[in-house]
Amino acid sequence: MKDKLERIGSFSVDHNKLKRGVYVSRKDAVGGEVITSFDIRIKRPNREPILDIASLHTIEHLGATFLRNHNEWADKTIYFGPMGCRTGCYMLLKGDLESKDVVDLLKEMFQFINDFEGKIPGASAVECGHYLSQDLPMAKWESAKYLSEVLEDIDESRLIYP
Repeated sequence: MKDKLERIGSFSVDHNKLKRGVYVSRKDAVGGEVITSFDIRIKRPNREPILDIASLHTIEHLGATFLRNHNEWADKTIYFGPMGCRTGCYMLLKGDLESKDVVDLLKEMFQFINDFEGKIPGASAVECGHYLSQDLPMAKWESAKYLSEVLEDIDESRLIYP
């Protein structure tokens, strides 16, 4: 451990100015490849209620399943999961990418979540550490809201950190 801890880049973003959107959080070189980490900001930090745990958990299960089964993006998907602050999710993809490169993918994903019916993938005691914490109706509501209010007509102010 270093004597003095360096400040993490994401803590340098003024969350009071951050809008709901899609942002490149960081890019890392790993074994000759670039991994792009995206900040999928579903809720406006410090301005609106955070995502409840059960709906966020359902968004995670459905989003990860969607990405890992996508014809174009499955082999580029490294990770999709919730932020600790519960205002959104992180998505890590292989490639040197920009926010605008994944808007159509996210539109598809959030539409998939909004339209999903049936048993949530991975939601059993064998497959998940807290499988009962799921809320499909609320996940669908949050997805529809994010899709219509953010992704459908997204502009630069929601694609590049302030």
